[in-house]
Amino acid sequence: MKERSLAILKPDCLEKKVQGKVIQHILDAGFEIKGMKLMQLTEDSAKKFYEVHKERPFYGELVAYMTSGPVIPICMEKENAVADFRKLIGATNPANADEGTIRKMYADSIERNIVHGSDSPENAKNEIAHFFNEKDLV
Repeated sequence: MKERSLAILKPDCLEKKVQGKVIQHILDAGFEIKGMKLMQLTEDSAKKFYEVHKERPFYGELVAYMTSGPVIPICMEKENAVADFRKLIGATNPANADEGTIRKMYADSIERNIVHGSDSPENAKNEIAHFFNEKDLV
């Protein structure tokens, strides 16, 4: 059964101009892109998206970082999409990520880690809805 997940190519991904390479990794891993757009997050949108982290000390820095430049949210679909994408991107800290993962190849630090990936099918549904209406998805 197919499942959906959300990726967000973060500002550092676009700053480094590796968004095409990251998207190619996603496609090569068998994901079908259902929706994708280039956008600038507002502070309100970033705060709402990362609300689960609002009590953590890094919340303000995370919101500032995610609004510092354009991002590319991507709705993807395949069997086991959430788990497979988490494996593809690697550990949040690129120093701990496995060789061949997106973060190991392109990320600089735990704060500037190139890409967001949903951590559960339930969160994926909510995260996708933050960026896309069902009618926007193919």
